[in-house]
Amino acid sequence: MADTHRGGTGVEIRPRAATHLAAPPSTRAPALGAPDAGPQQWHRGMTLLAAISLFIGTRDAWTTAMASRPPVAAVISVCYASILVCAVLALLVPSRRALVRVDAAVLATAVALVICGYLLDHAGADEAALTSQAADQILHGRPVYGQPWPWLFGTHGVGVTKTMSGGADYTYGYPPLTALLAAPVDAVLHSTAAATVVPTAALLASSVLLWFLLPAPWRSAGTAVCLGFGLLPHYAYAGYPAVTALALLIPVVVRWPGTGERGVLGPGGVLRAACLGAACAAQQLAWFLAPFLLIGLYAVRRGELGPRRALAVTARYTATAALTWSAANAYFAVQDFPAWLSGILLPLEQKAILHGQGVMGISYYFTDGSSRLDYYSYGSQLLLLGLLAATLLFVRRLGPALTVLPWLSFYLATRSQDGYFLMMTPLWLAAAATVPAAAFATAWQPRLPRLTRRRARAVVAAGLLAPALACVAIAAASPPPLRMSLAPHFAEHGARTGVTAIDVRAVNTTGTALQPHFASRTGQGASDWWTIASGPAVLAPHASADYRVEPEGGFIEMPRGHGPGSSLIAVTGTPMTITSAHIPVSQKLRAR
Repeated sequence: MADTHRGGTGVEIRPRAATHLAAPPSTRAPALGAPDAGPQQWHRGMTLLAAISLFIGTRDAWTTAMASRPPVAAVISVCYASILVCAVLALLVPSRRALVRVDAAVLATAVALVICGYLLDHAGADEAALTSQAADQILHGRPVYGQPWPWLFGTHGVGVTKTMSGGADYTYGYPPLTALLAAPVDAVLHSTAAATVVPTAALLASSVLLWFLLPAPWRSAGTAVCLGFGLLPHYAYAGYPAVTALALLIPVVVRWPGTGERGVLGPGGVLRAACLGAACAAQQLAWFLAPFLLIGLYAVRRGELGPRRALAVTARYTATAALTWSAANAYFAVQDFPAWLSGILLPLEQKAILHGQGVMGISYYFTDGSSRLDYYSYGSQLLLLGLLAATLLFVRRLGPALTVLPWLSFYLATRSQDGYFLMMTPLWLAAAATVPAAAFATAWQPRLPRLTRRRARAVVAAGLLAPALACVAIAAASPPPLRMSLAPHFAEHGARTGVTAIDVRAVNTTGTALQPHFASRTGQGASDWWTIASGPAVLAPHASADYRVEPEGGFIEMPRGHGPGSSLIAVTGTPMTITSAHIPVSQKLRAR
């Protein structure tokens, strides 16, 4: 980066004008020429924890490799030895420089394990299938957006995103950068591996970059978060474009308050802005971080430079990011603007079926449904706006957590899967290690009357968040729109007992016409859509009707034992609603 220089020993030296961004004394590497004191105990702990994190998932990889690729298993066995030796050295080496070398060995071991994991599992998931097809379309000059590719799904474990309108999305719904990067690889490999090698390589490169950018005691923590714990590498193997976006955001986030110091964007600031624009062109999650960064950057620079110069440097930063984003998207926008725009906005507008670990689970898992699921989405949007407003008003307090705040809004969304949170966790660490609270001591905050007291500020913050919480309460407390009674038809297929059809008596309790679509749910996931063999497509307000619905393939096995069993769900897209009814268990299943 332009504001950071390194000597031959890897020790970091910052300009005097940027001392407010320097790491606290406890995290600084020893100065050049100073005697190499012993490492701090918490640095040893970071290194040890990183080594331990590499054990997670390694046994499964070794077991798989022994059955299919013994040479890979041999490399993993060597990595086991490396982990053990690094753990011993982390507690024994006498100097800081020696411990940094141990950190480098932990990083090298992690890289080797990720490469081994990729060799064992690189077929990818639905994201990889879509990205690989998009790359192939680019190579042959064919349209990418607005083109359904249903043949990619339903085989080889490739799932599909079902929508609340009873359909599914078979089109490419990501910005184009990852597909553009995968295109030359696809020209060689001609498989979904083209879409998995790009995020895997990006993850490895960004992990190494983060290692060099972090203060020495934090480096192994970066290795653990990026490559350990068995988390992010599997998203890379699956071909998630978000991993590419993460890799591009790492140089953006590290010491981000130093961008544009003294009113000069400089080569480093331009590079950061370009990386932000490229990240936004890789996956939509980067869109949610960008406004928080821009608000924080303007506030920090205005405290230093005043309003005009701060606005000017922030505008140059924003324009550079926007130009980079535009360059990646220009070809596709010109080719078919409506299809391109619809494609990159698809995850925000598709009304995908409920999924995740957030508050939507109240209506999906723990009650009989809700007639106002849209209010979860409203709550998510209002929370995002409230957090942006709170960041603007209280940036001195919230600035250090700026890389975490955007993901809070996903907890209220109808799609709140944990990947939205954990895929960006390296950014949390990067900010914790390189963006101290002191960087915001002089940041500008709007002067509002009667906000000088802590209690008044707390009231304002609560007021910003209250609308989102109110929307969630409305969604969770609303009753299901249908009253359903079920009469299942059971059959035996060999040793399996299941359902071939269900007769449903449905009563619309709302004043809105509803077009229900049916599926079953056992545990957290919904089945493919059931066929409506008889019954009206639209159920009028306050009307009742009899339906017969049949599972795909004409048979679905029912779970045995004493678990929660299965439920039949009826969903509608406009308005978004869900009704759940427990499927009665046959006496034969109950006896077993």
